[in-house]
Amino acid sequence: MSNIRRIPVSGEGFKAYEVIVGQGLLNEAEKWVGPFLTNSRVVMVTDSNVGPLHADLILAQFEVAGRRTHKIVVPAGEESKSYDGLKFVLDALLDCGLDRKDVVIALGGGVIGDLTGFACAVYMRGIDFIQIPTTVLAQVDSSVGGKTAIDHEKGKNLIGAFWQPRLVLCDLDILKTLPAREIRCGYAEIIKYGLLGDKTFFEWLEANDDKVLALEPAAILYAVARSVEMKAEIVAADEREGGQRALLNLGHTFGHALEAEVGFGDMLLHGEAVAIGMAQAFRYSALNGECTEEESDRAVAAIAHAGLPTRMSDIRNAPFDADRLITHMGHDKKAEGGTLTFVLVNGIGRAFVAKKVSAELIAEFLILDGAVSSTTAPA
Repeated sequence: MSNIRRIPVSGEGFKAYEVIVGQGLLNEAEKWVGPFLTNSRVVMVTDSNVGPLHADLILAQFEVAGRRTHKIVVPAGEESKSYDGLKFVLDALLDCGLDRKDVVIALGGGVIGDLTGFACAVYMRGIDFIQIPTTVLAQVDSSVGGKTAIDHEKGKNLIGAFWQPRLVLCDLDILKTLPAREIRCGYAEIIKYGLLGDKTFFEWLEANDDKVLALEPAAILYAVARSVEMKAEIVAADEREGGQRALLNLGHTFGHALEAEVGFGDMLLHGEAVAIGMAQAFRYSALNGECTEEESDRAVAAIAHAGLPTRMSDIRNAPFDADRLITHMGHDKKAEGGTLTFVLVNGIGRAFVAKKVSAELIAEFLILDGAVSSTTAPA
């Protein structure tokens, strides 16, 4: 099998593992996953969209190898990243009789990876799991680095744990089953890496975004592998987000607030929220003299060229109340001592963490950017 990239992820606080990126990997899933299985059974958690497409193909390989298989299917969608979804998965793991030597496979997008990872983190105080991410977004972001969580009504990913996988298997062929909207959402996280720390990669994406979005083999392999490499480097230096890893949240404080406001549903997908948030981070940075208008305009144009939203007005139920958005930001995990934390930029490829940002200044910016004040917001 050609054109496979093996990217190591290591750090002081966890066991090293690999992210395997390439075409056709699921056809040999047992070869990649089998060495990590101590017991004779295989348990897979997937969702109602991905499961019918891919689960049986993978599990059949383990059955041929003489292993017993179990499949746990949760409803597709962000709503499964909840207390109820967590209880469902934990109950199913208990029903399967798993012990601490078992390994669980998470087959799906970011929701399944986050939910399964968190369930494994707390099941019997921790059992191993393997990520098989099936979306672009999950392959380049959520499957790598060990962040696992469920959502809370007050905000996204507020209940969770750091729990690293033993292996991440990124089959690029599986992306061909995705709708164009999901591919664009994943691209938002890809361009994020260029915007936060690699201008050369950003410039390559400017010239090749159409090839990446069309899943041309060489282009998507390079885009996914480079994104994973950057994330692996950052996670190795800062697993628990005490410093450098926070840069990966470029666009997320703005974006998560919008997601919370519209209810974590199909109206605004995560990648779309991040796209708007990154555009806002650049516009806010330019407004405050942190970067030039030219750099900001270039970054926003590149996001828009990929077919992603860049303004709150692109969301169906806009405009939003600035004070409500600020309240959501106050529940963000990066908020400290009642102040707001943002990832801002000095230019393309030069992000930095800004702490103790004034909520009043952010509210003023949001109003300039299309939000309304609470005194004029519609009821």
